[in-house]
Amino acid sequence: MMNHKTIRELAKELEQGTLTSEQLVRQYFETIENNNERLNAVISTSDSAIEEAKEIDKRRAAGESLGVLAGIPIIVKDNILVQDWEITAASQILEGYKASYNATVIERLKAAGAILIARANMDEFAMGSSTESSHYGPTKNPWDLSKVPGGSSGGSAAAVAAGFAPCALGSDTGGSVRQPASLCGIVGLKPTYGRVSRYGLIPMASSLDQIGPMTHTVEDAALIMQVMEGKDAHDATSIDLSSTTVPELIEPDVKGLRIGLPKEYFVKGMDEEIRSRVMEAVKVLEDAGAIITEISLPHAEHALAAYYILVPSEITSNLGRFDGLRYGYHSTGTSLTDTYERTRGESFGAEVKRRIMLGSYTLSAGYYDAYYRKALQLRTLIKQDFDEALKEVDVILTPTSPFVAWNLGEKFNDPMTMYLADIYTITANLTALPAMSIPCGFSNGLPVGLQLMGRAFDEHTLYRVGMFYQSVTTFHKESPE
Repeated sequence: MMNHKTIRELAKELEQGTLTSEQLVRQYFETIENNNERLNAVISTSDSAIEEAKEIDKRRAAGESLGVLAGIPIIVKDNILVQDWEITAASQILEGYKASYNATVIERLKAAGAILIARANMDEFAMGSSTESSHYGPTKNPWDLSKVPGGSSGGSAAAVAAGFAPCALGSDTGGSVRQPASLCGIVGLKPTYGRVSRYGLIPMASSLDQIGPMTHTVEDAALIMQVMEGKDAHDATSIDLSSTTVPELIEPDVKGLRIGLPKEYFVKGMDEEIRSRVMEAVKVLEDAGAIITEISLPHAEHALAAYYILVPSEITSNLGRFDGLRYGYHSTGTSLTDTYERTRGESFGAEVKRRIMLGSYTLSAGYYDAYYRKALQLRTLIKQDFDEALKEVDVILTPTSPFVAWNLGEKFNDPMTMYLADIYTITANLTALPAMSIPCGFSNGLPVGLQLMGRAFDEHTLYRVGMFYQSVTTFHKESPE
């Protein structure tokens, strides 16, 4: 597989003229062609990428001023709209749908000179933790082809880990950037809710969804964020930022930083290998001057229950638009109702149907107060716990996933076990806080991820901790054979 160079390293080679954008795109296409059949990380590649690369090379040769990502290839999760690309959210119901406009993040990446080279496989409509529910078949983990890559952004994670591109975009509603990043040994960032526009992201749960970068280094993730973030007139939930983080100005230093370990997350029965890797990372930070404190998040144990009431409720609303009449898959019935039932019955997968039915139930007249309203109240209590804890500490540190990558098919038919894969990640979405997973070692040859959570819009502190940790460890430089 191709050398796993970072965006920074590739940008330097492009500026110095030791590499052209065209050469770079062709190299990544060759890597995809040679490896994707066994990984199934990428659904399709771009027809225009090589021409775009040639154009950037011409502009560079002419001495034009170029964007910070000029000529850098990026892979896009299949639920982020790219104009004139087929974008399906890995669902049969959107098969053949071509996007009529670019998502805001795509506009901004293109304006910075990035070249979009492929769309990544994912769990159908981002519902899953293993990338096994895709209409295009499961993605495999490049570290072990018998294992899952995590989900729902498993195609994006596997693609970066396998050297298909130095960066991929994912979306994170309950851990869908961070958990596959953990299982595939890369960096995954879920920004503060509102930092990045959701315009052009096919929605799952609109009050939790965020687009985030998946890279080899924290510095690269900060660079991508610098390009994507900020207010967007198309998204009322996006925030006008008072400041941004310039990666070159981040001080990779943890001296005096207060890092909290939630006692509820380090309980008896957790995987001992994962505990060991995470505590080894804690020791590295402590030795460098970080102040380690035990904290309490008393309502965290209820987060999973609240999440799996709130998210299906929003899914029911968001997926109501897929009726087979305006775009995508269509099955003709004997009446309008029959047409709806046939179209949705034939083209939605089992997990999507399960969540639509659960959401319809919890929002129904007799159960709204018993379930949905209570889950909203719990969400508020969980947010208060985190806000209180983050007055005492600067960063909260946890494992990213309770498991390393598991066998394909092992949890696929057991939804409750699968949902537990999100137990450490969902709170960042419920509380709208930023969170990041970085590689912190291995268990039985499979990557383990360390999760850092911070105050709202304080991604800068997460970058500081992450960049320091990567400056004194080499786990992020390890790659599958």
